[in-house]
Amino acid sequence: MHPILYTIPGLDFPLRSFGIMLAAGFLLGSWILGKLAERYGDDPKEDPERLARVTVWILFGVVLGARLLYIIVEVGQQSPVGKDFVAHPIEMLKVWNGGLVMYGGLFGAIALGMWKARMEKLRVLHALDLGLIAGFIGLAVGRIGCYLVGDDYGSIVPPQYAHLPWPITLHVPEVLPEGSLFGEENAGQVLWATQNWMSIKALIVAAIGYWTLRHRRYAGQVALTCLFSYAILRGGIEFFRGDSVRGLWFGGAISTSQLISLVSGGIALTLLILMRQRREGAA
Repeated sequence: MHPILYTIPGLDFPLRSFGIMLAAGFLLGSWILGKLAERYGDDPKEDPERLARVTVWILFGVVLGARLLYIIVEVGQQSPVGKDFVAHPIEMLKVWNGGLVMYGGLFGAIALGMWKARMEKLRVLHALDLGLIAGFIGLAVGRIGCYLVGDDYGSIVPPQYAHLPWPITLHVPEVLPEGSLFGEENAGQVLWATQNWMSIKALIVAAIGYWTLRHRRYAGQVALTCLFSYAILRGGIEFFRGDSVRGLWFGGAISTSQLISLVSGGIALTLLILMRQRREGAA
């Protein structure tokens, strides 16, 4: 758990683990997308370069979408952070202070990525299939940043399960390092290692997506399968989360991500069922 990996001497500028892992995940995802384009692209020579131009817009979509949904949730719940946003709108732009919602980033990346793919004259749904596989692998790396900084932490583990090893549980240090988001109330506690679970979850979704790609019947099938798989796994992990900053609704019965999972997962499953007889030639 190292929120700040290194401080540049003379500049007093901290290199934060979350930002570094986010960048590493983006670079890895971009590289994998290029490899997928070489193997599965309609034009193995041109598609990698075209998709490389798309990835820049995907990055914008991730940050903008994740931040926008966070702002909507906080303002909608009239939380202290939300009230501060209303009183001081400039605070909405300070992404480096924390506050991103993954689902917002996912939808933002899909929206801007599909727009740019169309501009590049790519088959949009085919590009989306490849992009989500690569994106979830990148997400697995980015989630390591959540673990290092103490974001998206789990709830306190019941005593009978506290002996379980990492990465199932994690022991929060008695003295939290500078910049940690675990919160003083969790110092010395044993928490469910939900950050690690989300990294594993992303790899599982990517693996399911890649298997689907190899047996795909129509463009878009991979995307729908990934969205449905993500909704199921993310919704389950949310039951073990301990942070309320992600947004809780109906008296704490359901989180923002679980609410979105119900809708997005339901839509994805419905479309998969309706198009189960579809073949690529009909696309």
